Amino acid sequence: MSRVRVVPGGRAVEVEPERVAGWIGRFAERHGEIDVRVSEREVVLSAADGATAAFATRGGTSVEEVLEKLAEPRRIGLVLVRLGGHSVGVAFGGRVEVSATDRKQVHGRIKAGGWSQQRFARRREGQARVALQAAADDVVRVLVPRLGQLDGVVLGGDRQALDVLRDDRRLAGVFKMAEDRVLDVPEPRRSVLDEAAGRARCVEIVIQDTRATGPEPGRMDTGEGA
Repeated sequence: MSRVRVVPGGRAVEVEPERVAGWIGRFAERHGEIDVRVSEREVVLSAADGATAAFATRGGTSVEEVLEKLAEPRRIGLVLVRLGGHSVGVAFGGRVEVSATDRKQVHGRIKAGGWSQQRFARRREGQARVALQAAADDVVRVLVPRLGQLDGVVLGGDRQALDVLRDDRRLAGVFKMAEDRVLDVPEPRRSVLDEAAGRARCVEIVIQDTRATGPEPGRMDTGEGA
């Protein structure tokens, strides 16, 4: 199954590298003759009905070369963080080689007013600070010593929590290697990290023109259609 997320004007679908060629063929069948443009950073497909699809490359001057390079196994750093939990690891070819997962208690918000609410808010902020510090420490321990071995970093989880980690100077090298996409994941556990390792090797194809994209945004898709 491929995962789909909403983007402005359409959707983005994750497709396994070895299936991208077939996906392009089905895109053409569904939307009509396509014009293919390969640039240094991306491949753009423009269809006869106005739909477009684009995905990032890792080298290559033709679609065939691009797909060949996208299918090459890579060693990827993974940083999954949500408030109260994190999972960090290194994966090669979709399999986790080393990891660290932890969970810290962070109480939810309350609506009660007055002194009790203020005291609870301070307690919650303290818990969140401890949890994010633990996440940063595990990233330092697991990924920083291995940066020279990594081909890239994929992030996942809560963007605000990731932004806190981004401000940690120890992690500058990690975030410099991070891809633009952020995986939408539940509370990070080891099983979630394993799933993210498989998703990290996928090619994210951004499809514009909601009139022609098929399944409703946010629904699961097999990748068989455009």
